[in-house]
Amino acid sequence: MDELRVVARYVVGHAEEVLPVFERAVPDDPRPRAAIDAARAFVNGANRTASQRVAAFDAHRAARSAPSEAARLAARSAGDAASAAYLHPLAQAAQVGHILRACASAARIGELEAGGDPAVAEALLERSRRRATPVLIDVLRRYPPATRGSSRVAHLMSTLDDALRRGE
Repeated sequence: MDELRVVARYVVGHAEEVLPVFERAVPDDPRPRAAIDAARAFVNGANRTASQRVAAFDAHRAARSAPSEAARLAARSAGDAASAAYLHPLAQAAQVGHILRACASAARIGELEAGGDPAVAEALLERSRRRATPVLIDVLRRYPPATRGSSRVAHLMSTLDDALRRGE
């Protein structure tokens, strides 16, 4: 549980930073904030309960109806924060997404807000790399590397994954 809390804390930090992007676009939808609140409760010592799982699904549903890529990514990041409490030990590359997708999404949102400037995404990935604790990196290394994927977020996630595994 302590390791899951470390992972969730990392994801929550990124999701909280981009939540305002969703809330500006869809001010009357509380689902992503509820997911972050559920994740934050777990990080702060609450038991892992159905509230994190339900909130994660709700935030991902909010993402599907968001009006822009940035708002969708922000809501999905909130869902990822809540689902981080349920990271499972099966060695599957998909689990890397529960650890790093919110970071990659935050980098993509920054890139979008800067008019598509990839240097902004790179700087945000570097900040995410510096935030990663040894415990988080140890957990990450238990899973196969993230696949490159075709989306910009998948590419950013794979880039961060590579850097963390190399210890850069």
